[in-house]
Amino acid sequence: MSVEKVKTYFKQFGMEDRVQEFQVSSATVELAAAALGCEPCLIAKTLSFMVENKPILIVAAGDAKVDNKKYKAQFGTKAKMLTPEEVTELVGYAVGGVCPFDVNDGVTVYLDDSLKRFETVFPACGSSNSAIELTIPELEKYSSFDSWVDICKGWQEE
Repeated sequence: MSVEKVKTYFKQFGMEDRVQEFQVSSATVELAAAALGCEPCLIAKTLSFMVENKPILIVAAGDAKVDNKKYKAQFGTKAKMLTPEEVTELVGYAVGGVCPFDVNDGVTVYLDDSLKRFETVFPACGSSNSAIELTIPELEKYSSFDSWVDICKGWQEE
C-alpha cells in the first residue's frame, strides 16, 4: 500500500507516527475534512497535470480552484489533468491518495499561494484514507517542492 511508502519516507525524519489513517475514506476534500473534523479549506489537495509531456503536482487549499488563465500564464499551456491511470503510473499514487511526498522521479511539485494563509494543512499520505498535519515550512521541506505558484481562484476574500 502506498501509505506504507509514505510512512517509510517520513521514518527517516522520525515522523512516521504523525501519519493518520482513518476507518473512512478521505479521498475527496469533503471526505478528508469530515474524517479529520476540520474545515475543507485546510485539506491540502494534490492535483496532477501534464506540462510539456512531464507530470507536475499542484498542492492547493481545499477551497481553491485552478484558474485557467493563471495556469496558462504560469506554465504556458492549458491545464490538462492526468487520467487516473496516468496519475498512478507517472506520480506513483492512486487518485484519492495523491500526495507530494516521495513521488516518482521526473515529477515536479508546486505549492499554491492558497495554502499560505494557514499555519497547518492536511495533505494525503498515499492512500484514500490517510493524511498528515504539517506546518507550511514542513510542507515545503518534505514535499521537495520546486516553487510557490499563484494559479488558483475562489479562496481569496473578495
